[in-house]
Amino acid sequence: MTSTSDAGRGTNTGDGEDLVADLAAAEERVEAAEEAVADFGEAELERLAAAHEDFSGLLDRYEEPATGDGDFQQFIEFQEKIADFVDRLDEDLLLYEVFEECDEYLQQRRLTEGDFAHVREQLDPVADLAARLEERDAAREAYRSARTRIRTRRRELADRVADLERLRDLGEADLDAPTERLRDPVEAYNEQVREAFERFRREEPARDVLDTLADLAAIPLVPYEAPPDDLHAYVRDHEAGEEPVGQLLEYADYSRSKLAHYVADPDALKRAVATRRTYLRGVDPGPLTVDWPPPEAGVLRYRCDELTGAVDRVAPDAVAALRAVRRLPRETDYERLRRAAVARAELSPAERERVRSGAVEAELERAREQRTRLGEALETYPSR
Repeated sequence: MTSTSDAGRGTNTGDGEDLVADLAAAEERVEAAEEAVADFGEAELERLAAAHEDFSGLLDRYEEPATGDGDFQQFIEFQEKIADFVDRLDEDLLLYEVFEECDEYLQQRRLTEGDFAHVREQLDPVADLAARLEERDAAREAYRSARTRIRTRRRELADRVADLERLRDLGEADLDAPTERLRDPVEAYNEQVREAFERFRREEPARDVLDTLADLAAIPLVPYEAPPDDLHAYVRDHEAGEEPVGQLLEYADYSRSKLAHYVADPDALKRAVATRRTYLRGVDPGPLTVDWPPPEAGVLRYRCDELTGAVDRVAPDAVAALRAVRRLPRETDYERLRRAAVARAELSPAERERVRSGAVEAELERAREQRTRLGEALETYPSR
């Protein structure tokens, strides 16, 4: 979703009409191009285009050896190929006479580059007629592209409408509501669980910490990353696993000679711990905390239920505070207070003024109208 501050930017009210005009013009182009093809028939134009391509290919291939003081054998071969090519053409081919005229012109005793240029000019009417197929295909592609741009813009407008609706709703929140009735219990719980987790991480054996993290990683709304297998196996199987996480990280910075005074297998510790410093340093209480502003009531209750078992493992003294947070939707005017908290956190003074002045509502109406207009255009000009 676009941020609330993004929702404060203006909307281009003209580009929607421009896109619709482009699509209308693209449809006219398609209709004109299809009619131009229908005047002669697609199959007939395809035959003509194939003949033109082959004939032009002969010109390109033999121009250099057949002109000036080129290879005489190649010159004769070229004239024979041209004559044979025209002989094999159906006389009912569109502009057949142009190919005949080109053949007659090329059957000279000597050819120059100017002669080849003259023949290509003779072929211009053939190229123009054959190009009707390319123009039709290009017109259809332009039409599809115009529809794609409208669909893209319509999706952007849908997002814009949602953002503006949210901005308007937040701007109507009661900013004088006593949000501390939510904030104080949430902050009290967060403080307790942070302190208890840091103590757990600091004092308990790394083996127990990683075992616990492996269990917590299986809880959906407690987003801990499971310990890497090699690290977990090391602390489980080696005496150094009895040391706290901080001590293992300190060991990982020792040289192997110094480390040999503290652990039986310095290389094993280096392989398992030194390569996993980022994971061990990143283990923090964040996944156990409740966000501020808090989530919607149903999400909060479910998250607290999921957190209870996890918190009981690492911070049992914080469970009571967590239960107090869970009761907030039942014991307070939760949605009003939460909405006020979100508005205070996300809305700038300028955005509040835009809501108060009606600027947001006006922009929202324009965005809705433009979205509707684009939807109607897609119905008017369907896929083809």
